[in-house]
Amino acid sequence: MSIKSTTTPHPARSGAVSRRRLLQGSAALAAGAAGAGTLSACGGAQAPAGATEIDYWLWDALQLPAYSAAIDRFMEHNPDVFVRITQLGWDDYWTKLTASFVAEAGPDAFADHLARFPEFVRLGVIAPLDGLGPLDEVPAERFQEGLQELWTGQDGKRYGIPKDYDTIAIMYDRNMLAEEGLSPEDLEGLDWNPQDGGTFEQLLARLTLDTEGRRGDQEGFDPTSIARYGLAADPGIDYTGQTSWSPFALSTGWTFTDEDTWGRSFNYDDDRFIDTMDWYFGLVDKGFFPAFGTFGDSSPSQAQLQSGASALATVGSWMITTFANMEGMDLGIANLPAGPVGTPVSMFNGLGDSISAQSDNKEEAARLIAFLASDEAQTIIGERAPFFPSTDAGTETAIASYAEAGLDVTPFTDRVANGETGLYPLVENSASISSIMQTAFDQCWMRQIDGADFASFNDRVNALFD
Repeated sequence: MSIKSTTTPHPARSGAVSRRRLLQGSAALAAGAAGAGTLSACGGAQAPAGATEIDYWLWDALQLPAYSAAIDRFMEHNPDVFVRITQLGWDDYWTKLTASFVAEAGPDAFADHLARFPEFVRLGVIAPLDGLGPLDEVPAERFQEGLQELWTGQDGKRYGIPKDYDTIAIMYDRNMLAEEGLSPEDLEGLDWNPQDGGTFEQLLARLTLDTEGRRGDQEGFDPTSIARYGLAADPGIDYTGQTSWSPFALSTGWTFTDEDTWGRSFNYDDDRFIDTMDWYFGLVDKGFFPAFGTFGDSSPSQAQLQSGASALATVGSWMITTFANMEGMDLGIANLPAGPVGTPVSMFNGLGDSISAQSDNKEEAARLIAFLASDEAQTIIGERAPFFPSTDAGTETAIASYAEAGLDVTPFTDRVANGETGLYPLVENSASISSIMQTAFDQCWMRQIDGADFASFNDRVNALFD
């Protein structure tokens, strides 16, 4: 196996979708495709004589060691196939993948994202996986419930095999908590509602400090001059709100669209969503949440916790290792607060492995991604994974691996085990939706509009499906 690794990955796997239409400016992209086509040939190992060479691309550098180990095992079992791995940073990955499709020089198999998958299907650049023998033997029941549905097209065909899944929980610094006279138990059993914020907002007030050292629940507290916010904010909040507002909105019983997958009518005008937006962004006015622009790209939520600028953060499970490795922090992980439905609810998302429609080696690529879904590979991945593999075997191995490192990650995995999740909005037109809704979320965060104003943006989104 040869490996080419370049820039580090984008920190958020659910990062904003490019506003350029895929394959727009095809001449410019095709000009760059030669680079994309040769990246994975730059490793030291060579394919054995007679072996079929296939290319596998992924963007997450943290996943590279785990998948390299699993693919090495695959090649031991399949000496007639030689796999070249290319790892690219988030932005470069999608640019070069797009260019490779234009030039018909793409990878055979690659890590795919739900925000990109619908457009790839529409353009016919990824292949349906049905009828590829090794994959026909991989049933949906192998994976956590709902994952395979996320990778099934409107035609009922599968276009991705689930690689992993992610959920949301609360992260904090145990040192900070102890200094405030609190314990991890004080973060358990919290509740939330959009009227008064429940015990969760009470905790945010308790952990917020103004520049005079007054807490958010003390008389004289100044919400305009904050030394430490109760809740961290990433620089951007988008239309999915995966690590920001979605746990709160979903825990009211609200859903993104009229269907679990492939919905055609969004619900940004629902009263439950409206009330959630007014509460969530209203935390800015109370001083418990940073105002728009307070923290830039260089100060994501992990940096805010490490510096003491914020106390708690709602974080995706793919960031566990990043937070755990922050110097000077003793990472604690807590459950999301229970919402009006009576339980916590996390967005449920997952990456998938897709096969290029242009590949001349679909059968070999299918053998590879079928193996990556096997218990053998999932265990190898789980032992090394900074994320949760898509099967029970992989998840259980990852939980044990984290436990050996002193981390209890069950606030993430319990959401799935208990069925307390809401699916990522798998829809067409995601780039256009992102473009329309970004303005609404930015303006609400800047306190220029209220939750009720989302209705007009919702109309524009739904018009995309007419």
